[in-house]
Amino acid sequence: MTHDAETQRLRTIAFLNWAHALDHFVILIFPTAVLSLGAVYGRSYAELIALGTASFVAFGVFSLPAGWLADRWSRRNMMVLFYIGCGIALALAALAPNVYVLAAALFLLGVFAAIYHPVGMPMLIEAAVSRGRTLAFNGVCGNLGAALAAGVTAALASFLGWRAAFLVPAIVCVVTGIVFARMIADDRHQAATRNATADVPLGFAIAVAIFGLFIIIALTAGLVFNIVSVALPKIVDERIGDSMPLLLVGTTATGIFMCGAIAQLAVGRLVERFPPHILFAIIAFLQFVGVLWAAYAGGVTLLFALALAMAAIYGQVTVNDVVIARYTADAWRGRIYAVRYFLTFVSSGAAVSVLAWLYSRGGFDLVLGATALVAVGFVIATAAVAVLVSGVERERVRAVAPAE
Repeated sequence: MTHDAETQRLRTIAFLNWAHALDHFVILIFPTAVLSLGAVYGRSYAELIALGTASFVAFGVFSLPAGWLADRWSRRNMMVLFYIGCGIALALAALAPNVYVLAAALFLLGVFAAIYHPVGMPMLIEAAVSRGRTLAFNGVCGNLGAALAAGVTAALASFLGWRAAFLVPAIVCVVTGIVFARMIADDRHQAATRNATADVPLGFAIAVAIFGLFIIIALTAGLVFNIVSVALPKIVDERIGDSMPLLLVGTTATGIFMCGAIAQLAVGRLVERFPPHILFAIIAFLQFVGVLWAAYAGGVTLLFALALAMAAIYGQVTVNDVVIARYTADAWRGRIYAVRYFLTFVSSGAAVSVLAWLYSRGGFDLVLGATALVAVGFVIATAAVAVLVSGVERERVRAVAPAE
């Protein structure tokens, strides 16, 4: 590899890591900003948080055309649209005169934020040399974006007003998009030459079975991930301390999100030592334990339960990406990741409405209890994938082993 090519590769990875952080940051601005909007609009938390439903639905639905366009047109140019589009949508949210315009701006934000995962992930895998560590660090960047969203949004809203919580990130997104377009080369000429063979090819029957299981995994993972992530600031506010200042709520939530970053770094190393499909099932079980524990915990103990849940929630994302990358050809990765994130984030849109409905009827006891039940389905599906993939890997070892 030439020096210029290596520089371009490292630069691409750096921009994709930053994009992942921004993606999770911008989509989680509203769940914290909403805590200061009750007095502004005179509406309840359940009514206001439901405004984010369209954003999360768009975050899933528009991943499908984004992945298709990236594979057929240009991954780099789609990422330019990601940066600039998110910036425009955030600016519209900051300038929204009423809740209807705010809801429309949040929907537009979901449309452009949907680009990153089905486009950025295949682009990252293509550029990676050490896939496990690269995906893990990228996952940490996304986790840091989600973690900082609560604290930074709370700080901006507290000191500069809630509109600044949207406007400042808008400026960051637009500036980054302009720099990205100037520094990363156009890749339209590569669309027809990408590898059409997976690292480990699957037989038709096994591929269909695993695809079906990943539908279950994507739906359950999306529900668990987003119910816990969106509800976290309110859980901290309501169940750990009465009348906590918004800034302290955001800072505490950020600390809990940081546990996911630490877990992802560890998982990035583990996938290079142990079979990723086995780790996937183990982490899924820990996610269930964390959510169930949080349903019954309170005070300081709740912090530990939420930390375990968040560590497993983000840890499984890294392993999930590694498993998909191993069994999917580069030429199809954009579309495969698009389907995965379509299902994950469409269920995420439902998660916001489910959260609002459950909370209005039973508070967080009901919310977390129901989420734990969903996590059981996730555990069963990942265990089944582990069994099927283990069989494929054993056959592969036998096929390449020298005859005695």
